[in-house]
Amino acid sequence: MTLPDDPALVRVLASDGTFAPTPEAERYLPLIDALTEAELETFYRDMVVVRAFDRQATNLQRQGQLALWPPSFGQEAAQVGSVRATRTQDHVFPSYREHVVATIRGVDPIDIIRVMRGLTHGGWDPTDPKNGNTRIYTLVLGSQTLHATGFGMGLAFDGRSGTGDPERDEAVIVYYGDGASSQGDVHEAMVFANTYRTPEVFFLQNNQWAISVPVSTQARAPLYQRGAGYGMPSILVDGNDVLASYAVSRLALDEARSGSGPQAIEATTYRMGAHTTSDDPTKYRTSDEEESWGRRDPIVRMRAYLEGRGAAASFFDDVDAEAQAYADDVRTRTNALGGLDVDTMFAHVYSDAHPLIEEQQRWLAAYEASFEGGA
Repeated sequence: MTLPDDPALVRVLASDGTFAPTPEAERYLPLIDALTEAELETFYRDMVVVRAFDRQATNLQRQGQLALWPPSFGQEAAQVGSVRATRTQDHVFPSYREHVVATIRGVDPIDIIRVMRGLTHGGWDPTDPKNGNTRIYTLVLGSQTLHATGFGMGLAFDGRSGTGDPERDEAVIVYYGDGASSQGDVHEAMVFANTYRTPEVFFLQNNQWAISVPVSTQARAPLYQRGAGYGMPSILVDGNDVLASYAVSRLALDEARSGSGPQAIEATTYRMGAHTTSDDPTKYRTSDEEESWGRRDPIVRMRAYLEGRGAAASFFDDVDAEAQAYADDVRTRTNALGGLDVDTMFAHVYSDAHPLIEEQQRWLAAYEASFEGGA
């Protein structure tokens, strides 16, 4: 497990919210100094709102409204900071836990819900401008890094990066986790990314657990060092510090966009919830570990920082109210979604009619007809 006090760590805010940059953070301070009060408040608002959404979605799954839910609880700062560092023309390749990344880029949260409810295979159209160049969730671990690298190669071939015009040049950011970092797909993606100098940022959220497998079992050296092994700059950042996450991502994206090649970031964070709602973390984690990471909560940290800068209590009250309204809206719209026609599960399994599928369809129809009322 990567230790929070690794000397290579970039951190700006201490766990108690005080401004205490590490030596590695010094080069990023001008980016943080340039942030306006409104931008700082937006970071906080983003994190609070997505946590309310996350809790609501978890409750909806427990109540039978969703088939599955992968919580992002605890990882809000890593995601908010990195996605707020992107430009409009950039391209985002998420895994399946980047809820605030997707919604900040413009994806309707109900489209994420539709995926987890089983109503759609994709959720949203990544080519629709309203979705901010956000690709659909990928449940196959690490495969999105190959997709992102291929797309980045295309940007380089087409001259859509490295022109010297930051308002036009494009970059790619791809999200994956510590478990996915052990997949061959990720390593193949890094080989091609560095070979073709893709305008790409590999953003690894190290939440310490690949379901029930700890990082210490997956790797004998810090994960951020892997990117360096493929010839790309690799940065370790405190993923529970939204300011550090923003600054590191902003500079990495600028470098990638300008033609300097791929960049790698490891954001050290912690999955406070379960891997998904089908997981029970009490089977493999201790309460002491969870409490230790709970004291580094990214929202509590940023709130303390803003309070120290003089933010009014009314601001925090307004954010809490906005977050509750957002979550309530998601619940209302989820309950109105309905379901799919039963026959749709048998469509498109094979390109042509298949006797086994037809037999299963007949069996299900007879089974459901056997219930009182035929339902």
